[in-house]
Amino acid sequence: MQAFILESGAVPLLVSLPHDGTHLPDAMLARLTPAARALPDTDWHLARLYAVARALDASILRPLASRYVVDLNRSPVGEALYPGRLETGLVPLSTFDGAAVWREGAAPDAAEVAARVDAWWRPYHAALAGEIARLRSRHPRVVLWEGHSIRSRVPLLFDGRLPDFNLGTADGASCDPRLRESLAREIASFVDRSHAVDGRFKGGWITRHYGRPRDGVHAVQLELAQCTYMDEDAFAWDDAAASVVQREIGRLLRRCLDFAT
Repeated sequence: MQAFILESGAVPLLVSLPHDGTHLPDAMLARLTPAARALPDTDWHLARLYAVARALDASILRPLASRYVVDLNRSPVGEALYPGRLETGLVPLSTFDGAAVWREGAAPDAAEVAARVDAWWRPYHAALAGEIARLRSRHPRVVLWEGHSIRSRVPLLFDGRLPDFNLGTADGASCDPRLRESLAREIASFVDRSHAVDGRFKGGWITRHYGRPRDGVHAVQLELAQCTYMDEDAFAWDDAAASVVQREIGRLLRRCLDFAT
């Protein structure tokens, strides 16, 4: 099966949506627990939310498979993103609520994890690296935008309610400080929005690995609280709320293009 969809654009902006996929092969789906079969940890509706990026002629890369197949935003060798904190791994064994993902005795072993990395993780990252290289060959600077979302309350992962907009730049290491400051100012101008910069979410493996400002590649991650654009309990799209978030995302992506061009 095809591992990803890449829509190539002309401007120096690549939007990566590594947790947007929902597909699981039938054999894997049968091994999921009832709690996991609903795919509760999906970054729901992000491809639809980021349709504004295509209107800007940006590139968009998204997977087809669920993060329960393999997490594309983790190191292929399973290194922790936030040492000392609870987090899900390269192939998650538990949901964000602490429920088992796999039925008893059905969790993948090391050989299966390696096979999933080869079949799903490596193709996505080859496409990601290739698209960055293509854009970089045409532009002196390229912005890699990592789009993510998560429920606004996940007690096992963070205390209280997550801010609406969470910008991550690996504490400023993954992009030029001017871009970080420009995006932070734009988010701060949004009406009735809470936000954080390099707070609980500082950027995942993709942001940290590909963000190389000295080489002209500037990576940022936006983690949205899902309550800003959808019903978190029903996983349902909210037209009115999402239309506002789409406009706000458009403003942020234009800031990226202002910086890169």
